[in-house]
Amino acid sequence: MAVRATVEALLRERKLDRTLTSAIPERLGEDAVSPLDVDALDLALAGLTGPQRGLAGGLPRGQVSEVVGPASSGRTGLLWAALAAATRRGESVALIDTFDRFDPPTAAACGIVLPRLLWVRGQAVSKTAVAIDPAWLPGVRAVNGPGTFVERVIDRAIKSLNLVVQSGVCTLVAIDLIDVPATALRRLPASTWFRIERAIEGSDTAVVILAAQSVARSSGGRSIVMGTGRPSDPGSRLPAPGIVWKGEHDRTRRLGGVRSGAAVSAARWSHARQVAVHTRFVHAV
Repeated sequence: MAVRATVEALLRERKLDRTLTSAIPERLGEDAVSPLDVDALDLALAGLTGPQRGLAGGLPRGQVSEVVGPASSGRTGLLWAALAAATRRGESVALIDTFDRFDPPTAAACGIVLPRLLWVRGQAVSKTAVAIDPAWLPGVRAVNGPGTFVERVIDRAIKSLNLVVQSGVCTLVAIDLIDVPATALRRLPASTWFRIERAIEGSDTAVVILAAQSVARSSGGRSIVMGTGRPSDPGSRLPAPGIVWKGEHDRTRRLGGVRSGAAVSAARWSHARQVAVHTRFVHAV
């Protein structure tokens, strides 16, 4: 025990104690999180499963978190909800839009205060171009030199993320990697995310990775996996996941939202928290 105490003291002296499980709080205070303003999800992010109040929940600041899931699971809507909540609080946020998929009018209709959003536009690349890029085809050897066009687009997005987090201006920074091929994500070195984590350590900035599958999270970050089905509680009366429509007639009916399940996990938790999430769509005119 004396040896352990000595080692922990040395780690804290050199500010390396984040590797100690005892140094990572299980429940975070209000100033240490970026709330999503979605009660059920904020409670789950705080590590709570019941209707308890007085404890803050949200994306941990100074950490890298991720929102992942299949298409139409509500992953983008959830990220936009987080951006909207932050801008309503008067915070500055940033979105690294790798393949230029962001639509400002729809985002404004969803509650994002655009003057407080730094939109880093990437290169518009079609999904077909991404799918047939030589770098991701099975059995095809990666090209030499600076890489293919799609590889260079991804590289610029990662560099933009580094620049934004190092500036310290934005308190919530998101990078959209949804359409990046799984092979490309696996090729990104782990040091990519270590540098991001190091840049925001101890700051008020929370970084969120938006992707189709799990990419990375820091030791104190959260993983939100969308599209997991209905919560595991046998007594739950929550509606089953599915598409929510607006209007009664087939000719006037429009897509109103996605009712989905989310599994929230963290490094210290023994199992994921299951919650239901309803993402509403607002049609810009």
